[in-house]
Amino acid sequence: MGRSEVVRPPLPPLDGRFDRFEIAVSGAAEFLRSAWPALIEVRYEIGAMPEHLPAPDDPQGVPRWWTSTAQKRIVLYRLPIERLARLHRNDELHRRMAIEACVFRASAEYLGRDPWDLGRDHFHF
Repeated sequence: MGRSEVVRPPLPPLDGRFDRFEIAVSGAAEFLRSAWPALIEVRYEIGAMPEHLPAPDDPQGVPRWWTSTAQKRIVLYRLPIERLARLHRNDELHRRMAIEACVFRASAEYLGRDPWDLGRDHFHF
């Protein structure tokens, strides 16, 4: 009697721009959920762009995220986060840090807290 293969051929690594963005968002979101029970049921979503762009003279600029406590949602806008980031070093580590910073800032806005308050033990060592 013949045997079938148990292991399939390896899949290509997740290495696209969207894949890296999604991995950074989900990693930061899981960290925050483990530290803040109020975020456990919050859905973190990724959108390409905000539905409504601001007026050219708006000092806030293009939104990077949108939060709704009523809907328990945080939507991070990939294109503004990736393309409008002012990185002092444009490499994979700094791009990921910029994405994670936006996740922290959006979560802080959702909770009504300062982003520095969100780290485990509030960064008090």
